[in-house]
Amino acid sequence: MQSEMPVTPRRLIAFLALVFGMFMAILDIQIVSSSLSEIQAGLSAGPDEISWVQTSYLIAEVIMIPLSGYLSRALSTRVLFTISAAGFTLASVLCATATTINEMIVYRAFQGFIGGGMIPTAFAASYTVFPKKYQGAVMALVGLTVTLAPTVGPTIGGYLTELFSWHWLFLVNVIPGIAATVLAWTLVDFDEPEMSLLRNIDLIGLSAMAIFLGSLEYVLEEGQRNDWFQDSTIAFLALVSIVSGTLFFWRTFRVKIPIIDLGAFRDRNFAVGSIMTFVLGIGLYGLTYLYPLFLARVRGYNALEIGETVFVSGAFMFLAAPVVGMLSRKTDPRRLIFMGLLGFTISCVELHPITADWAFGELFWPQALRGVSLMFCMVPINLVALGTLPPDRIKNASGLFNLMRNLGGAFGLAGINTVLQNRLDLHAERLAESLRWGAPLAEERLTTMTQAFTPTLGSNAGQAALQQLSGMVNQQATVMAFADIFIILAVIFSAMLVMVPFVQRPEPAAGGAPAH
Repeated sequence: MQSEMPVTPRRLIAFLALVFGMFMAILDIQIVSSSLSEIQAGLSAGPDEISWVQTSYLIAEVIMIPLSGYLSRALSTRVLFTISAAGFTLASVLCATATTINEMIVYRAFQGFIGGGMIPTAFAASYTVFPKKYQGAVMALVGLTVTLAPTVGPTIGGYLTELFSWHWLFLVNVIPGIAATVLAWTLVDFDEPEMSLLRNIDLIGLSAMAIFLGSLEYVLEEGQRNDWFQDSTIAFLALVSIVSGTLFFWRTFRVKIPIIDLGAFRDRNFAVGSIMTFVLGIGLYGLTYLYPLFLARVRGYNALEIGETVFVSGAFMFLAAPVVGMLSRKTDPRRLIFMGLLGFTISCVELHPITADWAFGELFWPQALRGVSLMFCMVPINLVALGTLPPDRIKNASGLFNLMRNLGGAFGLAGINTVLQNRLDLHAERLAESLRWGAPLAEERLTTMTQAFTPTLGSNAGQAALQQLSGMVNQQATVMAFADIFIILAVIFSAMLVMVPFVQRPEPAAGGAPAH
């Protein structure tokens, strides 16, 4: 281990290029989420096909993220990031030129796989480029990128689609992607390649890992939509995931140089931090999904209106980042983590009284508190999980750490969709029972509505009243289901508070000095 290298303008610009590339890769997970209907119409795709625009990206990305640690060591940060940024830019152009849904699925898979190499690479560089005293501020920037990108994705996507067309969801990456590629190739000099790793690559372990993670991601993404294990494809791929996962872990502990070194989990802070970032992924991606879903289903907002409503969390993340960066240098990180988890819990509890009338004003403070709490969680968790590891383990551990966050998001979204549908059905059934024929309240409401429709619809007034009453029941059941989900998320985050005492406070002199 050598002494810490000085932070030169060249290194700072190079690092910012890595962070910006990471931002693009994470942004593209969510940027299409608010514009899937426009892409579906543009490609003449079926409703069961359009979801693959997201699924193909996520499956490919989740395979690359843990693999990136091995490739970064073998090729060097400079070469891997340059290839990833250039490939991501090319894939973005291909996505914009897609004319069929099959082309789009292939291009999105390529974009997700090649872009996935940028995320852990930038994470690892933040610990190897900067001296220990700067890591709080640097991790605030990285944490802001990781949390802000998926949060503002629907907002940016809504604006681009509304003002231009869905093609610009991808074309917007081109100029920044070229800039990141050129800067990485010309300025990054953080490490040297270990080409011998490519000659000793464990192809069996690599194949098992790809099949394991790819099958798992498919099951989580498509399971609820296809009625889980009632669907033969879901059941088969779940079995494939179990078998390939078993083979992968067996190979990891048997070969001399595994594709992924799981030894980082022997470090208590890394293990606890990984559990916390898994749960943080549930909250990050779960609420990024729930807010737009509520506004679309209940309020009937379009993509632009959704974007204008949900930007609050991103704005408060931006405001909180420098404060958290400063506090990370002066405060026990366990206190910041506790405050973040508690704030996230409160933000979810504040959403429990939600009604069909809630809009920007009512959602403002829960979103604001969520944004601040995410930063209070993300930055210190990153510091205690990765900042105390030896420098030669940072690259591999960074891939594992980012994988845990993405898996948390995948498991969280699968659980949220399943519970949301089950609770919606339950509430709809209970509300329907209270409005059955013979119930005075139901008959009174139906009579009033029928009378209101009679002047314009005549004999069809009764049918119109029934349809409107059914819509009201479904809307109320939907709102009640959302309220249940928010309470479940509050319980999950409050339960994580018991994990905080298991975090060991980092020693002031500990952590990754640059390995150059």
